[in-house]
Amino acid sequence: MAKVLVLYYSTYGHIEQMANALAEGARAAGATVDIKRVPETVPEDIARNGHFKLDQPAPVATVNELPDYDAIVIGAPTRYGRMPSQMAAFLDQTGGLWAKGALNGKVGAAFTSTATQHGGQETTLFSIVTNLLHFGMVVVGLPYSFAGQMTLDEITGCSPYGASTIAGGQGQRQPSGNELDGARHQGELVAKTAIKLFG
Repeated sequence: MAKVLVLYYSTYGHIEQMANALAEGARAAGATVDIKRVPETVPEDIARNGHFKLDQPAPVATVNELPDYDAIVIGAPTRYGRMPSQMAAFLDQTGGLWAKGALNGKVGAAFTSTATQHGGQETTLFSIVTNLLHFGMVVVGLPYSFAGQMTLDEITGCSPYGASTIAGGQGQRQPSGNELDGARHQGELVAKTAIKLFG
């Protein structure tokens, strides 16, 4: 059975919700799924004063366990049109894995969130996908088989490059049903691809 890791960083819980939806989709497709997060690098007192969501139940991942998975889906919010420093710091520790080709041929995917509709969702997804390609991974996006990303009936995230949500300038907007469905669909596609490649 294919093993999928949903690896995320979530400041206020929006990406955490998307990670759980993505995992639901992967499990429904027949994969074994773990949800883990990267370490918080902001000092605890600053994080608490900033109302960071620090009570997330997902365990903290280590770089050395990444090769244990057939597929890795990376989710992070947007910081100035790219991934935040917490996720970048984690991925910057993977040089040894890259040098050994430890992730070559595995399945990879990305998801994100932004405060606004035009806050850099696609550039952030590409900032994650760039790492996946350097690892030699097979990248799975969110194709238009998820028709919800074409809706004009509501404001929504999601693009062909990955699932996404719009959080609002104060983090007041939670992922919509359509955005969570996009994450589930991407999780399903990741799992089906990993199952085809690895059984």
